[in-house]
Amino acid sequence: MHKARFISVEGIDGAGKSTHLAPMAQWIRAQGHDLVVTREPGGTALGEALREMVLHQPMNADSEALLMFAARREHVTTVIAPALQRGAWVLSDRFADASFAYQGGGRGVALAHLQQLELWVLADLQPDLTFLFDLDPATAHQRVVQGSPVLDRFEQERGEFFTRVREAYLARAQAEPQRFHVLDALRTPEVIFAEIKSVLLARFS
Repeated sequence: MHKARFISVEGIDGAGKSTHLAPMAQWIRAQGHDLVVTREPGGTALGEALREMVLHQPMNADSEALLMFAARREHVTTVIAPALQRGAWVLSDRFADASFAYQGGGRGVALAHLQQLELWVLADLQPDLTFLFDLDPATAHQRVVQGSPVLDRFEQERGEFFTRVREAYLARAQAEPQRFHVLDALRTPEVIFAEIKSVLLARFS
């Protein structure tokens, strides 16, 4: 498996992506790689502060998108790019695709605006591989409610919101099939993780 790979994990709230981050990290490290595990929004002190604002403070959809990309710029310049430059792998719980799904699909922020921000903030940086955990919104919401007594701004949204988010994610995956691998998140964690390992070996060995 090669050095300096950037992997992102995406999906609507409740799809189960976070469940697989620790096993993925453990497996990648077991292959002998230096690995940085991070998340969005977050990953830096500024990003974590902005995360609290985005998750809990009411705001305009455009403001939300701008804050997400501000946190992402800090994340890229201080965490992701330096790690890749030294030859480490990076595993991120969400990246830019989440903005196109949540702020674009969910909130209705203009696609052109998000594309401009992506070009400015990321330049040519994109994940080498993106795992998209795909699950119907009703099942995902049931998992969220069962797993958390306190819901954030996004988790409190109605089903129609997550339907739009899911559709936006799937549209991104269809547009970039070479980067995305869509996982059926309705299956057991063991089956899903076996597929993840198989994909990593096929892509990077």
